[in-house]
Amino acid sequence: MRFQLTEEHRALRAAVRDVVGRSSSAGAWGPVASRGGAADGYSPAPLRGAAARPGDFQCRLDRGLWRALGDLGLFSLRLAEADGGAGLGLPEAVLAFEEAGWALVPGPLVATHLAAGVVPGAATGETVVAAADGSLVEWLAEADVVRPGAEGAVPLRSVDPLTPLHRVPAPARTDPVAVLLTAAEQLGTATRVCGLAVQHARTREQFGQPIGAFQAVKHLCAQSLVRVEVARAAVYAAAVTADAVDIAAARLLADEAAVRGARDCLQVHGGMGFTWESEVHLHLKRAWVRARRGGGGTESEEVLAADLVARAA
Repeated sequence: MRFQLTEEHRALRAAVRDVVGRSSSAGAWGPVASRGGAADGYSPAPLRGAAARPGDFQCRLDRGLWRALGDLGLFSLRLAEADGGAGLGLPEAVLAFEEAGWALVPGPLVATHLAAGVVPGAATGETVVAAADGSLVEWLAEADVVRPGAEGAVPLRSVDPLTPLHRVPAPARTDPVAVLLTAAEQLGTATRVCGLAVQHARTREQFGQPIGAFQAVKHLCAQSLVRVEVARAAVYAAAVTADAVDIAAARLLADEAAVRGARDCLQVHGGMGFTWESEVHLHLKRAWVRARRGGGGTESEEVLAADLVARAA
């Protein structure tokens, strides 16, 4: 089977890219970039004073961006047209969330998307919804509505300064759609950091030549690209089949592509990648946080193991 994007798919991806790109360029949370190029700068303004203590976050969710995403239809993509949605499916949602991951969009995107049609205002972006995803709840303090399962949540100090976290004592059951959309966000991050690594390898010079001329750097970039394309095939296929085993495999591959890709990108950038002027470290931190959603890779590994046992029986 060939998975080719249609003109409608490309138009959807471009529309999401335009909205998140304009907000990013305005300094809403970080990288100032176009979808095809490297970042021109970085605005750390929302991060000042963040996370002095567990749960002590001063960054605020951009409500204007949230409503813009609602107007675009990000949260109502899979709602029936009769209910005010776009009547699209998982493949289209995956493309949209991949773009959001690429652009490092903060906020409980998955929880709000899943609440569309259930929580009033979620579909249009007027309501921010938080929900327990496994043992974690993102952006609890900024949410207008908190879904059942987040009772007794306690604040954590998040490694990602743009993702405030709470932990719940009783882990919630993970929705397979949430797992797939998380994989899509991870795929976006993996694509972004691969591009950043290649761009830096082409332009940064040492010993009179671009660092990309050195074999070790070439290998890091090549391996990152391979992981991205393998994860992309798995995520897109899982979006078509909606099979729990396919989704579990896609999640593991996307987590690996995002985390290892961001670490290798940081290696290519050297010490510069750790600075606030660079977005590289934020991609790594966001990938770490997403990798812990919904029980992390352990839950997906259990799904795959159970399938293998069933096939062998």
